Amino acid sequence: MMEYAYKEVDSPVGKLRIVASGKGLAAILWENDKPNRTRVRKYTEEPQHPVLLETESQLKEYFEGKRTSFSIALDPDGTDFQKEVWRILSTIPYGETRTYLDIARQMGNVKAVRAVGAANGRNPISIIVPCHRVLGTSGGLTGFAGGIETKAALLLLEGAKLGTKQAELPW
Repeated sequence: MMEYAYKEVDSPVGKLRIVASGKGLAAILWENDKPNRTRVRKYTEEPQHPVLLETESQLKEYFEGKRTSFSIALDPDGTDFQKEVWRILSTIPYGETRTYLDIARQMGNVKAVRAVGAANGRNPISIIVPCHRVLGTSGGLTGFAGGIETKAALLLLEGAKLGTKQAELPW
C-alpha cells in the first residue's frame, strides 16, 4: 500500500485535506468526505512536503481569483477508465461547464454517461481536476463530494453561467 503525506488547509469552502505521494498531488479531500470515495487511505502529516506547500499556494491564488489553471504534478489512483475521465475533466476551461453526456461523447461512447458520472464522483483531486464544472444533462447542478453549495460557489467564483439566477459568492 502506498504511503501518502497530508496537510490540512483552511479555504473559503471549508477545511481541505491535501494529500501527496512521492510523484505528485494524490487527493484533495473535503471535511465531510466519504472515507471510501477515493483510494487514498494511509497518510501521515507532513506540512512541509513540497507538493503540499505548492498546492496550498495555488489553491489560495485560485480562491483569491488570481489563478485560472493549476501547474502541479498529479498522481491520482484510479482505473484506466477513471483516469481518462479525469484527464478530460482537466481540459474543461476555467469558467466553462460540460455535461456528463459531453464527456461520454468526447470518449466516443454516449452509452458510458453513467460510468462517466461515477468516475466523476470518485475524482480524488477536487477543484484542481475540475469535476465541479460538470453538470447534469439538463444543465442542473448534480452531486458533488464537497456539497452542491460548494459546487455552486466554485462555479460562481469562475464566472460560469448557472442558468438565469446568479448568486453572490459566500466569501
